[in-house]
Amino acid sequence: MIRNENRILQLLPLDARQQLLSHCELFEFVLSADLSVRGKPLSHAYFPREGFLSLAIDVDSHPPLEVGMVGPETMLGSELILGLAATPWRVLVQGAGAGWRITSATLRTQSENLPALRKLLQATLLARLHQQTLAAACQRYHLIAPRLARWLLMSQDRSHTPSFHVTQEFLALMLGVRRVGVTEAAGHFQDKGLIAYHRGVLTVQNREALETQACTCYAADKDIYDRLVNASI
Repeated sequence: MIRNENRILQLLPLDARQQLLSHCELFEFVLSADLSVRGKPLSHAYFPREGFLSLAIDVDSHPPLEVGMVGPETMLGSELILGLAATPWRVLVQGAGAGWRITSATLRTQSENLPALRKLLQATLLARLHQQTLAAACQRYHLIAPRLARWLLMSQDRSHTPSFHVTQEFLALMLGVRRVGVTEAAGHFQDKGLIAYHRGVLTVQNREALETQACTCYAADKDIYDRLVNASI
C-alpha cells in the first residue's frame, strides 16, 4: 500500500494537482528495472511516491556512472517541457516502490494549461542542473568515504527506511571508483557502528554520526532543492 505522496504534487494547488492526477496512472517501480535508455525518447514522466531512481551515464567503454538521483522529493522528466525527447542517461530503479506516471505528450499539454505545474517543472529542472554540476565537482575533489556517506544518506532520505538493498559492486559503479575503495570505506563505517552490511542489505545504524562523515555536498544538495523547488510556489 502506498503511504506517501510525491513532493512536487504536494506543492501544486489542489485544483491543479487533481487535474494533473486525472491524466496519471499508478506505476510500480521494480528493483533494477530500466525506465529509459540513453539516446532513446522518454515515453513517460514519473512522480515517485516511494522508492528512488538512479540516473546513470555511459562514456565510451567505461562502466556506468551515477549523475543524479530521483525520489519522492522530485520527478523524472521535467526536461520534457523543453520539447526534448531523448535522454542522455539510463534510468535504473535502485529502490523499489510506487508512484505516478504520465505520457510525455500529456505532461507537455498539462504544463501549458497549468502555470503552477510549469513553474514547478522549471524549478525541478534548474535544481537538477545545479545538483549535477555540484556532483561533478564532488566526484573530482572529494574522497571516497565522504562521497559514500553522502550517497547512503541520499538513498535513505528517498527510501524512507534505514535498510535498503545495494551491492558494493553497484556502489563502486555509481561512485565511479574501484570496488576495493568502497569496501575499505564501508568497512570503516561498519567498524565504527555507523552502518551494517549483510547479504546485500545495508542498514544505517547511526545516521547522525554518518552525517558528520559526509562531504559538504550533502547539505549543499539539500539547500539547492530548498531554494529552487520548495520556494517556487
